[in-house]
Amino acid sequence: MPVQIIYAGKGENMYCPVCGEKLALYVHDQEGLVPFCKHCEQFRFPQFATAVSMVVTNRTKDKILLAKHKNQDDFILFAGYVKKGEAAEKTVTREFREETRLNVVKYKYMSSRYHEPHDVLMLNFLVVAENGEIALDTSELDDAVWFDFDGALKAIRKNSDAEAFLKNAIAELKKPNSI
Repeated sequence: MPVQIIYAGKGENMYCPVCGEKLALYVHDQEGLVPFCKHCEQFRFPQFATAVSMVVTNRTKDKILLAKHKNQDDFILFAGYVKKGEAAEKTVTREFREETRLNVVKYKYMSSRYHEPHDVLMLNFLVVAENGEIALDTSELDDAVWFDFDGALKAIRKNSDAEAFLKNAIAELKKPNSI
């Protein structure tokens, strides 16, 4: 059991996912400050949700499909939570199909960012969608629109993770043989 306690419960309360005991931050030799359960005598590394974010392009790779979620003003990227036991790649194809009724032709992992407001790790993918008629899942989305690159950059929520992912994807799409 570690001997040096650094933090004993100020701020956000954390509880052991195994026994429910309140956690305290202790110094872990290799990891720094880590929540520790005195009852279980185990470090409990933080757990948070994982989601995929998708910059969706058409087959000719000159348009970006952005979505408006229910009752939102800004356009954002397509996204969805990874289900327990599901690979992120499976989530990409499942979520996009559920939200648009279109299939993913191919995809490429791009990067990740921790999204603090929702306590979620976002895994971003560049996705090529099949051509076809979009049939929106209206329980989640109000709209989906194809934009050229400049239009997508103007329409996306400013100073957001989505904007950062979009800029990265557009730079990739401008390279020959990008995906």
